[in-house]
Amino acid sequence: MTMPESHPQSNGSPDQRSDESVSTEEGRLRQKRPPASDRLRSHLRQEVNTDHADLIMLTCSFISGLVDSTIYNAYGTFVSMQTGNTIFVGLGPSTSRTTSKPYGWAKSLTSIVCFCLGCLFFSRLARYSGPLRRVTLVASFALQSVIIMVVAAIIQAGVVNGALDTINTDIMWKDEVPISLLSFQAAGQIIGSRALGVSEIPSVVLTSMLCDIASDPNIAAPLTSNVKRNRRALAFTCILVGAIVGGYIGQATGRMQFDLWIAGGIKVLITMAWFFWPEKRVELV
Repeated sequence: MTMPESHPQSNGSPDQRSDESVSTEEGRLRQKRPPASDRLRSHLRQEVNTDHADLIMLTCSFISGLVDSTIYNAYGTFVSMQTGNTIFVGLGPSTSRTTSKPYGWAKSLTSIVCFCLGCLFFSRLARYSGPLRRVTLVASFALQSVIIMVVAAIIQAGVVNGALDTINTDIMWKDEVPISLLSFQAAGQIIGSRALGVSEIPSVVLTSMLCDIASDPNIAAPLTSNVKRNRRALAFTCILVGAIVGGYIGQATGRMQFDLWIAGGIKVLITMAWFFWPEKRVELV
């Protein structure tokens, strides 16, 4: 009796075997790829490349001019330029009986104190988490953005008077809220400029910057030969342009919050820029 010939069992067509190998390889790649949370954590821990960081600080200089011109028009004080505030505080005792606003110096003193507290906070933040780490810069500028927008919102809501032509009383203690918050956040800019290695663009100081420009031994050097001089000159221009723009917007609208919304929006864009900013290049020796 003849037995039927046995044939080896088929393992599937070549196409099926190819699909199985591809799916197996994709599975291995998925296993090797870290989760999204780990990738985000790693991304935020990176140190950023400081090339072109001067563009960020020049933008902050424009914001300082924009906000300071608005606050000065409203309250007769500054939130970034603390030199002027120091003079206002110094004039307080001698002019308290001869001026229509004997307590105007209190606004300037509030600004100075809150600016110093801001410097303390932002410098500790930089030291704790690393001054050039992406997470530090994102957190710092995100907080600055939120503070400016909160001030704009409370003025928009009428909690604090935002009509420039009606703020003529000596002092209303509610006015201390926007002054203190804006002064606090302004400190983050100068701390950031030092962390990024562009201290020639402090963004909140003019006197020393003008001194450095005028006393630069290479002041007449070609444009490509003196980067620090160029940065200082551009920073001065940005502050001046910001003040001019703030003055015109205030005159056209008669309100404070429009300048603040613009400043807050720009800082949101800066925050987003830091999130996508290139990481620091590691040079192999």
